[in-house]
Amino acid sequence: MEKRVIVFLIISLAVIIGYDYLLKGMGLLPPPEVVQETSGLNSDTTTGMPSESREDSTNAASPAAVPPSSAPASSASSGKGGGPASEEQAIEVDTDLFHAKFSNRGAVITSWELKRYTASVDQGAAPVQLVYSGGRFKGPLSLVTGDQSLTTDLGSALYHVTQDLSQLDSAHPVGHLTFRYHDAQKNVDVEKELTFHHGSYVVDIAVRTQGLTAPVDVTLGTNFGIVEWGEGFIGLMGSASSVDDKVLKETPDGEAERKGDVTWSAIQDKYFLSVLIPQKAAAALAKKEGDKLVSAGVRFAAPVNGSPLAMQLYAGPKEYDTLKRLNVGLEDTIDFGWFVFGSWGLVKAVAKPIFYVLRFLHEFTHNYGITIILLTMLIKLMFVPLQYKSYKSMKQMQVIQPKVLALQTKLKDDRERLNKELIKLYKDHRVNPVGGCLPMVLQMPVFVALFNILYMTIDLRQAPFMLWISDLSVQDPYYVLPILMGATMVIQQKITPTTMDPMQAKIMLFLPVFMTFLFVNFPSGLVLYWLTNNTLTITQQFVTERLFGKKWQVAAAAADTAGAGEPKEQKSNGKRRTSSPE
Repeated sequence: MEKRVIVFLIISLAVIIGYDYLLKGMGLLPPPEVVQETSGLNSDTTTGMPSESREDSTNAASPAAVPPSSAPASSASSGKGGGPASEEQAIEVDTDLFHAKFSNRGAVITSWELKRYTASVDQGAAPVQLVYSGGRFKGPLSLVTGDQSLTTDLGSALYHVTQDLSQLDSAHPVGHLTFRYHDAQKNVDVEKELTFHHGSYVVDIAVRTQGLTAPVDVTLGTNFGIVEWGEGFIGLMGSASSVDDKVLKETPDGEAERKGDVTWSAIQDKYFLSVLIPQKAAAALAKKEGDKLVSAGVRFAAPVNGSPLAMQLYAGPKEYDTLKRLNVGLEDTIDFGWFVFGSWGLVKAVAKPIFYVLRFLHEFTHNYGITIILLTMLIKLMFVPLQYKSYKSMKQMQVIQPKVLALQTKLKDDRERLNKELIKLYKDHRVNPVGGCLPMVLQMPVFVALFNILYMTIDLRQAPFMLWISDLSVQDPYYVLPILMGATMVIQQKITPTTMDPMQAKIMLFLPVFMTFLFVNFPSGLVLYWLTNNTLTITQQFVTERLFGKKWQVAAAAADTAGAGEPKEQKSNGKRRTSSPE
């Protein structure tokens, strides 16, 4: 009897231990679940990304395709019955352009560093960080829904994470990161899939849901894309959106919802921006959360179960060519047409060709300081004829200025007769009273356009010139360029013909002082342009005076002599006309 018991126990133990091995050997057990495989949320539905990207994802899921340095960040299961994740995780994605960090709490971005841009010009400075670190608001890519039946808010829920590649390079150009959440009590499933590309700031995003019946908002979080919040001498900071082909750049007071055909919704500063580009959204969102705190996002209509909410995220520099290649009008966030209180089409039309010339010259000089000097010289040469006419007109006005003052004193109580006498005086001496100002007015769009380009373009950021000028986008640390610019303005005032009285001339001497203090805080590239322009103007006036000054003086003297006799003759004729009736 004891032998039978012992044999029974041995056979039972063998069956228990060997059962799995036997079934596996016979191929009767299903294979283990692969972490990288897409979720059960309508996994065959397209996500809006290229088909080759999905092939890369599938290939990368196999152990042979993934190098040791690119192992999955997590291996949590993501079935419908998996429930929420048990703990918070940090996930990283590294490309040649940026290094991003994510959290599975809310499936949001916690860090987005741009590798090619630093926060300062100092060697070894930290990369530019686009994520706001205030910590009071939900992070970028938060999901918000009006569905009140959820057990946990989607923006703070713990998601399961699946990742195939954490580091992208030319050999592994596409990587995927997927967040999945399942609310077992309400039978709600949410999947957020992000596709990254080597050599691109663009991230493809697809959000799939089951069980949600309310609209879904995808937000950019607070100040995501703003590196330096300045009031801005040109342009606007904060939220911006394009709806129905109309671009709105002003941050609203409070919260705003712009319904229509949404092209993009963004947060921007002078050099950087983050933007969501949806395929089909119901509205663009913008909100002022506090002083210098803004957020933006897009609203999708109540999703159909399993159908993806497709969009793209761009978080990076405002590089003109990069934004233009997106083909959604984002290059207009670099507003070259800004002047005083608005954007002007004329200035923008002039600015773009100048911008192209600036970059063309840089291909040969490889130094934006030298490029600015050459560009200023080219523009100055273009306006030599206008400058010549302006200088000649001011010189002629200076000659007849004593007669103008005499008439103004004599006829100060008779404005109508004074105007007639001044017109006759200008006509007799062949002087155009607006000849000195008109050429300057014609040059204004060019000057403003070049001013905008040098102030706003990111091309000058971290671009060195020479000696102490290591970044043309920031102010001169030793104020040398602003002081030199002020000195050239004083010299220019001294040698420029003027029709002002002595008191006005003394008041105008404060202009160089005012401009010097104003330009102290301007980018050194912009001050370099103004200094170069003043120096060329002084040179041009000196040459013009040497070549044509005597000629104009002789002509003015001859005209003055001829004009001096006319009033007497007219006066005597007037006497005869007035005395004849008597």
